Amino acid sequence: MAHRLAAAIWAPPLAAWRGGRWRGGGLAGRGELAPARQWLQWIHPVCVAPFNRWLNSKPPKGFEKEDEKSQSPKNTNPEREEPHGAKNLGPRKNTGGSRGGEDQRRKKEEDSGWWSRMQKGEFPWDNKDFRYLAVMGAGVASGFLYFYWRDPGREINWKQFVHYYLARGVVDRLEVVNKQFVRVFLVPGAASEKYVWFNIGSVDTFERNLETTQLELGIDRGHQVSVVYSTESDGSVFLSMIPTLLLVGFLLFTLRRGPLGGGRGGRGIFSVAETTAKILKDNTEVRFRDVAGCEEAKLEIMEFVNFLKNPKQYQDLGAKIPKGAMLTGPPGTGKTLLAKATAGEANVPFITVNGSEFLEMFVGVGPARVRDMFALAQKNAPCILFIDEIDAIGRKRSHGNFGGQNEQENTLNQLLVEMDGFNSSTNVVVLAGTNRPDILDPALMRPGRFDRQIYIGPPDIKGRVSIFKVHLRPLKLDVDISRDALARKMAAWTPGFTGADIANVCNEAALIAARFASPTVDAKHFEQAVERVIGGLEKKTQVLQPNEKATVAYHEAGHAVVGWFLEHADPLLKVSIIPRGKGLGYAQYLPREQFLYTREQLFDRMCMMLGGRVAEQLFFGRITTGAQDDLRKVTQTAYAQIVQFGMSDKLGQVSFALPQQGEPVTEKPYSEATAELIDEEVRALVHAAYQRTLELLTHCREQVEKVGKRLLEKEVLEKADMVELLGPRPFAERSTYEEFVEGTGSLEEDTSLPEGLKDWNPEQEQDSLDEERAQEKAP
Repeated sequence: MAHRLAAAIWAPPLAAWRGGRWRGGGLAGRGELAPARQWLQWIHPVCVAPFNRWLNSKPPKGFEKEDEKSQSPKNTNPEREEPHGAKNLGPRKNTGGSRGGEDQRRKKEEDSGWWSRMQKGEFPWDNKDFRYLAVMGAGVASGFLYFYWRDPGREINWKQFVHYYLARGVVDRLEVVNKQFVRVFLVPGAASEKYVWFNIGSVDTFERNLETTQLELGIDRGHQVSVVYSTESDGSVFLSMIPTLLLVGFLLFTLRRGPLGGGRGGRGIFSVAETTAKILKDNTEVRFRDVAGCEEAKLEIMEFVNFLKNPKQYQDLGAKIPKGAMLTGPPGTGKTLLAKATAGEANVPFITVNGSEFLEMFVGVGPARVRDMFALAQKNAPCILFIDEIDAIGRKRSHGNFGGQNEQENTLNQLLVEMDGFNSSTNVVVLAGTNRPDILDPALMRPGRFDRQIYIGPPDIKGRVSIFKVHLRPLKLDVDISRDALARKMAAWTPGFTGADIANVCNEAALIAARFASPTVDAKHFEQAVERVIGGLEKKTQVLQPNEKATVAYHEAGHAVVGWFLEHADPLLKVSIIPRGKGLGYAQYLPREQFLYTREQLFDRMCMMLGGRVAEQLFFGRITTGAQDDLRKVTQTAYAQIVQFGMSDKLGQVSFALPQQGEPVTEKPYSEATAELIDEEVRALVHAAYQRTLELLTHCREQVEKVGKRLLEKEVLEKADMVELLGPRPFAERSTYEEFVEGTGSLEEDTSLPEGLKDWNPEQEQDSLDEERAQEKAP
């Protein structure tokens, strides 16, 4: 029906154009051909070209270029999307490569829009937006064509009517239209025109003048010209309605796209309770090979996927699939990335939703969306459901019932009920991610809902090597640099970095290389990237007064010398007085891969942090505000030793929780007397560290002065410069990757799979191996 409607609308003007009707007749004579041609040149690529296959195989004359542009395909092999809600009934072969996933995503993006489908020559009548535009455009085009192509006739005056038409007897009849003008229909064959027209003042005057004129011409009453009266629309009413229609259309569009319409997704007010979860099938490129540094967590998730794909392996032993797993850990450690890799590896639908999407301005929307989400999961079973940032709806319930809090609790209750309703035969695995497991409701964390809690922490040095190898793949490195050697070197330089930090370092290195027009990325760019991430942006143009520059130089020299001659201080890599970020100086150390600290180690760290303040007092006889950050760290370390770690002889073996940064301090878990004792112990500990640092720098005054003067000359000192000025460090230190991993069993991270998971996905593993080999062969 839609095809016939389109053809009926556009066929007459196209046929008129092809037949040459506009080149003759009255239009060409009145100079109206050019506007019509311009209008068709504008409207043809938009509205006519998509219908050419239904109207004619050839485009109209003069529009061949427009037709070629509109019909040129952008993708020679488009793929149709799977129908919405299509159920995955069994395993299917995955595309495997990242190039294939990218092509599929691009094809689906192109196929999703009605405009791109029209450019391919399709007729997207199944698209609701296209139907609205098509109906509206058909109505506007029909009205325009009617008023534009109807023959208006030629205008004459009363004298011409009497002299050339009435007196000659070529008038067939007269038609008074809207009491405003008279249309004169001529006898067929008497003239080239079909009819002419003239304006009248009033109907009564016209009738009297017509009767008088006919009598004067000798026409008796029986043979006088007949007169009829009619009413026609000239389009003025329609034109007057256009502003109102535009205003109403704008209001409807605003309501549809606004809050009451559910936002840009086109979800109306009555569909606001539907879930916003997205079903991912083959349009994700992340694989398990792209997730490194968390092998234990990857094995846990891999087991879930293997259970869905090979359930018989577990059912034969009487095992039941866990209902869910909670991914916890600091930000940037790879929780969401691991979930994306699960979607890329699994041959089952992957449903993803964010915790904040359940809470809206309407009451009851959250529980309704939870029900709809689990209904969608059951419909697509077997599948994996991932709820990111679940702490938005999973916070601990309290006694208060205030608006949004009550709605959040109702949503949580519905989530608990739905997870209880699942049984082991449903084959739906629920994964969730959060970096605040301490605020989650205990009922949500119990076994039977989230059976497993998988902690993903910052990677160790071997994990960082694996992560660097992943992010070094797409970079164009110098030919003299080995990827493995560079990954090990950078892993030793970046203790405490998460996966997101490492990805940022690799990207910053590539950006720095591009900034200096380097053809490849080398080790120097990676060093600058680490400094950029740790210390901030380098500010070489910042102007410092000479006395300020000298203060900064001796401040950093104090840090460097104290750290050089203390056994438990971190090894120094570089010291600089070029401002970075908020600081005026910068010292880069190489922290150890250490998880347990003694009282002596923490005390040496406090002394190293106080080295700058002591150097200012020793060489200038005054102190500045430059040590504010150092004093803050010293205070935090001292309070942690006394309050949390039980390292005070007077306070004893007790531990109290310290308030986190940004959290309000409501009440202390100890008495005022204990608080006074804590303050005294902290003050005494900081004073002892200050006195020890003062004694050390007084003894090494010449060395501090050497380092300070060299910093004023060169601004940046490497470790080799420090060895030249201070001599070799008197304590053994580890600085290479091999030294750090010595005694741990192997140089690389253990990525071997258990026997039950070795053949979990042979197709994906083969695709991964092929791609890695291709990348190794690439220059």
